[in-house]
Amino acid sequence: MNNWFKQIGLTLVLMFSAIGLAQAGAEQPVATDGQIWSQLQAGATGETTSHGEFHNQPINTYDLRVLELRSDLLAPALMAALFGMIIIFVVFIKINGISKLHGGYSGKLVYRWSKFDVSIHWLGAIPCLLLILTGLTLLAGRFFFQPYIGEGLWAGLVYGAKQVHDFMAIPFMLGWALMVTLWAKNQLPKMYDLKWMMVVGGYINFGPFKGKHPDAGFANAGEKLWFWAFALFGLVISASGMLLLFPNLFEPSRTLSLIALVLHSVAAIIITAFSIVHIFMATVMSEGGMECMVSGYCDETWASQHHNLWFDEIKENGTLKYKD
Repeated sequence: MNNWFKQIGLTLVLMFSAIGLAQAGAEQPVATDGQIWSQLQAGATGETTSHGEFHNQPINTYDLRVLELRSDLLAPALMAALFGMIIIFVVFIKINGISKLHGGYSGKLVYRWSKFDVSIHWLGAIPCLLLILTGLTLLAGRFFFQPYIGEGLWAGLVYGAKQVHDFMAIPFMLGWALMVTLWAKNQLPKMYDLKWMMVVGGYINFGPFKGKHPDAGFANAGEKLWFWAFALFGLVISASGMLLLFPNLFEPSRTLSLIALVLHSVAAIIITAFSIVHIFMATVMSEGGMECMVSGYCDETWASQHHNLWFDEIKENGTLKYKD
């Protein structure tokens, strides 16, 4: 009998305890979604195990229009910079043709770039191309690729693009730093560069520009323009990329991260457009031009036709070297 009373008593205690707890919980005020949002906007902070500068800031406070700028304007701009410039060059070559060597190849190869310089070029060039393609996928792929492929393939494509983009960032920055440091001395502007620009480097094969071959030193005006654009916007890409790639190291604010993301995209668009021009000029437009960055040597006719001042200089100072 005593055991029976004990069981009843224990049951009643548990029932009253549960009722008391329910009433206590019911008496606690519950904040609505609107009240929570207002508190966050007023600067309410939270708790976290993070030790970063902005660890207790639970909500982004930047202008969301910046995100719309990136998605609605910068994404199509990157597509236009890549495919638009390709289309323009294809049409231009179809109408104008390429710049051929007068008299054809001489058969004599002149030393122009060291093996180290050639290596530096490809150290920057290959990652740059991969970064352009993967960046295009990450920035604009959801508009131009995702609607036409399955979700599984799209998820794998984005994941692969992100991994390649992050991995190629370091060699690109290394190549950029070496090129800017070692090649800047040959890229300083000269007065004769203005004439080169006025006749478009002699690459136009019709009208008053036909047959014009303006003076050029080791680098012509177009190459110098490309170099300094690459130096400036490569710096923007590298600096913003470091913030985005290593947030735990630099601990940028959310606003600074967003600004870095936008600047990264803008600089990438400009670098992409210049890269397409540079690639077409080296591989298609200028007959014999690609050989320079494959072997480090150029044909003698190409040197005298496109970089006459440099060719005359190395002949006069005795540094002219031919490939054996």
